[in-house]
Amino acid sequence: MAGFVTSGAASPDVSDLAGRQVTVAGLGVSGVPAARALRGLGASVTVVNGSDGAPQRAQAAELEPLGITVRLGDGVTLPEGTELVVTTPGWKPTSPLFLAAAEAGVPVWGDVELAWRLRGPDAPPWLAVTGTNGKTTTVRMLAAILEAAGLRTAAVGNIGVSLLDIVLGDEPYDVLAVELSSYQLHWAPSLRAHSGAVLNLAPDHLDWHGSMAAYAADKGRIYEGNQVACVYNVADPATEDLVRAADVEEGCRAIGFTLGTPGPSQLGVVENILVDRAFVANRQQQAQELAEVSDVNPPAPHNIANALAAAALARSFGVPPAAVRDGLRAFRPDPHRVEHVADVGGVAYVDDSKATNTHAAEASLGAYEHIVWIAGGLAKGATFDELVLTAAKRLRGVVLIGADRALIREALARHAADVPVVDLDRTDTGAMAAAVREAARLARPGDTVLMAPACASMDMFTNYNERGDAFAAAVQDLASGRGPDEQ
Repeated sequence: MAGFVTSGAASPDVSDLAGRQVTVAGLGVSGVPAARALRGLGASVTVVNGSDGAPQRAQAAELEPLGITVRLGDGVTLPEGTELVVTTPGWKPTSPLFLAAAEAGVPVWGDVELAWRLRGPDAPPWLAVTGTNGKTTTVRMLAAILEAAGLRTAAVGNIGVSLLDIVLGDEPYDVLAVELSSYQLHWAPSLRAHSGAVLNLAPDHLDWHGSMAAYAADKGRIYEGNQVACVYNVADPATEDLVRAADVEEGCRAIGFTLGTPGPSQLGVVENILVDRAFVANRQQQAQELAEVSDVNPPAPHNIANALAAAALARSFGVPPAAVRDGLRAFRPDPHRVEHVADVGGVAYVDDSKATNTHAAEASLGAYEHIVWIAGGLAKGATFDELVLTAAKRLRGVVLIGADRALIREALARHAADVPVVDLDRTDTGAMAAAVREAARLARPGDTVLMAPACASMDMFTNYNERGDAFAAAVQDLASGRGPDEQ
């Protein structure tokens, strides 16, 4: 096993992989590039994958002509002779494959760890982002700002673009905007970013990590070895605690972002202006204007926080103030993230299907004054009392859908008993059309019908995108005067 370690030097001699027996756990966006990269480096590669469906068989057909062995429906057994396991993000640390690897003394790397180790001597630095919510939006904002500064960049990582493809590709970059999940960070002990940000911390994926403490610790790995800046959320002290615990390079600074007036070494908001008191000559007395709140799309509070975090990372890389403004103006959010669908009868209809947990839903609910809330789905072990308490005064009515809607109904009964609730006792996909109809009945002109489910979507839909599409289609039917449940 000489030559393989789970931490240490960032770029070991990649020729050490030649002839080694490497097992890749999982296919998908991460596993396929990992298998190809390892095979290209001369390793003997076996891919194991628990699912054996048509998509997996198609991916296997692509890999097998390269001399890669693919075992579908086999996610438990560690192939004999394995010297290294490279895993895709979704596999739990407690998976039997990893327990067997630990017992055999076989190291496990994530695909991000592999990409970090394989980057060349002239590789671009990484500006890295993690957090419970807002990662993708922040990374895309960051990439837009970097592009506005004339830098060659890409938004990569957990955003759906494989870091391995970027690292091993021929396209030259000046800097990368990298989204990293807690899963990816768990398996990336050697990662050392130029600067990193933890946007927020709230209970999520605890079934994978085992505890909130373990989840937070994995998020905090993004700060390890940072060179210039560790960006944290002033409103979320747990993120600053992670900065304090990190082992960073000499001279690396803690940079906060806040929706209030910033102190020294912070970015914040003053009279609807985003300002920088961190990367200025005299941060005790000076502030640099970066952009207006109206330059942020949409200008909801949590999205302004995302913009400030992106600006902090960009400024840590020396980006001028004008590029922050121009990048934010150019940025267009991905679908299903606080997306305005239509106004019907003086009521705004907003799709935030991406709000798959209570923390994301709380941010979304906080952006509007009078709300008819469409919520429910798979709770993933979440509780809703705190969310309902926070939002109760804003609620005009609530429409509940999905398998775990009773948990939200019970929290509403405890903390918002006077709010009208429609409980749709159905989990078929057509329930969304009925939900929109009921929400329209409860809403008054000036209200917002907000679909921010606070739950995962898989009880009724393939994913949150499909759920958002169903909501948008029902709203468009309503706008056309055809009732959302008519055919």
